[in-house]
Amino acid sequence: MALNYVWLAFFLISFVVALFKTFILQDTAVFGAVMNSMLTNAKAGAEISLGLAGIMTFWLGIMRVGEAGGMIQRFSNFVNPFFSKLFPDVPKGHPAMGSMLMNFSASMLGMDNAATPMGLKAMKELQELNPKPEEASNPQIMFLVLNTAGVILIPTSVIALRLAAHAANPADVFIPILISTFIAFIAGMITVSIYQKINLFKLPVLVFLAGFAALLYGLFYWVKNMPPDQIGPRTASLGGGIIFAIVVTFLVSGIVKKINVYDVFIEGAKEGFQISVRIIPYLVGIIVAIGAFRATGCMDYLVNGIGALFAAMGLNTDFVPALPVAFMKPLSGSGSRALMVEIMEHNGPDSFVGRLASIIQGTTETTFYILAVYFGSVNIKKTRYALTAGLIADFCGIVSAILLGYLFFHSVS
Repeated sequence: MALNYVWLAFFLISFVVALFKTFILQDTAVFGAVMNSMLTNAKAGAEISLGLAGIMTFWLGIMRVGEAGGMIQRFSNFVNPFFSKLFPDVPKGHPAMGSMLMNFSASMLGMDNAATPMGLKAMKELQELNPKPEEASNPQIMFLVLNTAGVILIPTSVIALRLAAHAANPADVFIPILISTFIAFIAGMITVSIYQKINLFKLPVLVFLAGFAALLYGLFYWVKNMPPDQIGPRTASLGGGIIFAIVVTFLVSGIVKKINVYDVFIEGAKEGFQISVRIIPYLVGIIVAIGAFRATGCMDYLVNGIGALFAAMGLNTDFVPALPVAFMKPLSGSGSRALMVEIMEHNGPDSFVGRLASIIQGTTETTFYILAVYFGSVNIKKTRYALTAGLIADFCGIVSAILLGYLFFHSVS
């Protein structure tokens, strides 16, 4: 229901602002710009969905092989002590546990092309346990919010963009991104746990958090003495190597089980294509609404209003020019990426705002895109508190990114 109100708000607010600009500001081109943006975004939404078809087809085929070969079950058993506390309604050893682990692992390695199909597979498996098929279940909401928190261990794309912008040290935002994305993840976990009355003060959860913190330190130790221009390629190679190793492991498990690997792959691949077509209406709907909101200048009004508020309170406003990335990222990954590049070109990649925009880009996730795609893939109509919890996680991530930007870089700008 919350997504319904937000979707309507995008259109209604955009329409009111467009009327104001047309009749008060005499901007006669605004309605033309809005319609052009809406039509362009409708086409883009369909293209994105169809563009997922190949990726979905391949990865869900591989996942089906992993299931038949028993590897998904092994992953489920491995994560059960921790996941059973976060997903108490999912039976022990259920395939969804393994699919969720695969999704989180791919996301943390920065492999979005692999993460989305695995996430949709997990959502479908969770839907099989859902007693109310049109309403998001507790496990589905927890899974989706942790996705929107978007823990990224290797922010390869951000480092690559900073390298292309000729930053002195493209990876100097690496540690702030690790910290802020972890904070967003914890915020999302706590928020949903409060809604679902889940007790997080249990040994498996605390062990996981300690282990994750150790992993963060290990990554920091690995990259701290690495040449800046090598961090992006080496971390990308690490992520790609791990994912490819998983593919090969699944295929070998199928051989060991003496199944017809190719036939099983084709069976799963057909499902992937069907899902990619099914999500088109959901994705087009949300992207068109976002396009209308942007075209009327509502985003600029929002950012300028926040800047004026902080200035009136006598607070530092150096962070305000980076806010467009913060507001755009939950709406559009490509849009926020373009804004980050624009900010670095205008202010310099090593400026405070250039670094802050990079941290924000690496911290938050495309919440509305994830809601539309994941819930749309299983025809969920009532999202309950999923959007609220996801936006709380985003907000915590953005605030922590800004504070860390000041802590790490404000004095050196």
